[in-house]
Amino acid sequence: MDLTTYQARAAQTAIYPRQDALPTYPALKLNGEAGEVAEQIGKAIRDDQGAITPDRFEHLMSEMGDVLWYLANLANDLNVDLSAVAQENLDKLSDRMERGVIGGSGSNR
Repeated sequence: MDLTTYQARAAQTAIYPRQDALPTYPALKLNGEAGEVAEQIGKAIRDDQGAITPDRFEHLMSEMGDVLWYLANLANDLNVDLSAVAQENLDKLSDRMERGVIGGSGSNR
C-alpha cells in the first residue's frame, strides 16, 4: 500500500475526543505510541537477550502501525501529504549523504 492511500484510509477512522485539539491530539498520541515501540525493544533486551521473538515481533508490528496511524492523521490535520513528507525526508538524507555529513549531528548539516 502506498502512503497516500494509507493516509486517506486512516482519516476515515480518525475520531478525536475534541475537534479543537487538532493537531495537538495526534501529535501527543504519536509520541506515546513511539514510546511503546521503544518499550518493546527494551523488553527484548531485558527479557530475551535482545532477540526479537515472534511474539515481540507481533507487538512491534502493532505499535509501529499505531505510530503510522497517528503520523498519517497528524499530516492530515496539517494538510500535508504523507508521501511528500517521506520524499522530503529522503531528499534531505540523500543530500547529507552526498555531502558526507549523514553521520553528523544537528539539523542544519
